[in-house]
Amino acid sequence: MSTTISMGSDGKLIVPDNPIVPFIIGDGIGPDIWHAAVRVFDRAVEKAYQGNRAITWKEVLAGEKAFQQTGNWLPAETLDAFQQYLVGIKGPLTTPIGGGIRSLNVALRKALDLYVCLRPTKWFTGVPSPVLHPEHVNMVIFRENTEDIYAGIEFDAGSAEALQLQEFLNHNLKVDYTFAQHTGLGIKLVSEAGSKRLVRAAIDHAIAHNLPSVTLVHKGNIMKYTEGAFKQWGFDVAEQEYADKTYTWGQWERTKAEKGQEEANAEQRQAEAEGKVIIKDIIADNFLQQILLAPRDFSVVATLNLNGDYISDALAAMVGGIGIAPGANINYKTGHAIFEATHGTAPRFANTDTMNPSSVILSGVMMLEYMGWQEAADGIVKALAATIADKTVTVDFYNLMENASLVKTSEFADRIIAKL
Repeated sequence: MSTTISMGSDGKLIVPDNPIVPFIIGDGIGPDIWHAAVRVFDRAVEKAYQGNRAITWKEVLAGEKAFQQTGNWLPAETLDAFQQYLVGIKGPLTTPIGGGIRSLNVALRKALDLYVCLRPTKWFTGVPSPVLHPEHVNMVIFRENTEDIYAGIEFDAGSAEALQLQEFLNHNLKVDYTFAQHTGLGIKLVSEAGSKRLVRAAIDHAIAHNLPSVTLVHKGNIMKYTEGAFKQWGFDVAEQEYADKTYTWGQWERTKAEKGQEEANAEQRQAEAEGKVIIKDIIADNFLQQILLAPRDFSVVATLNLNGDYISDALAAMVGGIGIAPGANINYKTGHAIFEATHGTAPRFANTDTMNPSSVILSGVMMLEYMGWQEAADGIVKALAATIADKTVTVDFYNLMENASLVKTSEFADRIIAKL
């Protein structure tokens, strides 16, 4: 019997009862939070399926541990494992200093073409928040993961390459810009294919989970041929490929121009009554304002790489910080997915058994949901929520709560397991 997760011809994962799942333990606080989280995963799966299912964990190396043991920050064997087994999970990784890989996380995403960075944001009762109504925040961010300025095409100020590119822009392309003496340059990449596959994934998610809208967040008023194109390509996907299931603001604008605003509003109300997903857009800076003023207006969000980075962390802060923010990097076509803690390595707190493991625990919840093991995922979420509601928390929340009980990382996992 196979122990390898595979992708079926119908585009759905085939998950055996005893799948092998590779994991990277992570640097800094990685071992502390992983050892806590894996006990929660194993117990939740055991309880949900009466011992008929279990994950076989396979450690693979990356980061400081890999460098110390192999001299390589990201060994080929690690990439091979994620390639073979499709689904994996990781703790936080150190970014090497002084050359080499720009970012281990980016390297993993590029190697497996993990084009969606998926970041759900939802508040748990009792979690300290800087906003008045964090319970109104319930969004899923689809951040494009392979393009934009994060492609890493940059040239150092004063370098021969930067000067050559400046010369080409001025003389060959007739760019009307006077470059200062030392100017670094970066190239922003936004493709039709990259934009459309991201928006498809966001719409599919909204349809599958019966969510009301997908909002395209962009800065197309300024960057018309990159971010503006992203918005238009997103509307094109909805109108051309999901016409029976979506209604776009582009359609609203055309109806308004032809028949008037009242008719356009009636058309959108009819689409909403039919259960169609509304595809809308908003300028990025206004979106960052509106998530504070009217977060209930947004459900699924699709955006480019840089915007998604800012937005994900801003939303995480609204529901308690990145210590409780899960994440995933997914290729929905091949099935490859790596779930990850979204925070850093916090080396000062390594081996102290004090940090919050919720980010990696909730990333594991996302992994179980992706695998179709919903019962185990739901059990963890319920137990985690109950533990926080009891005010039994690690130091990050303890310092912000009244009458809370302080527990260590491992003890926090014990409390969750006891509530499963």
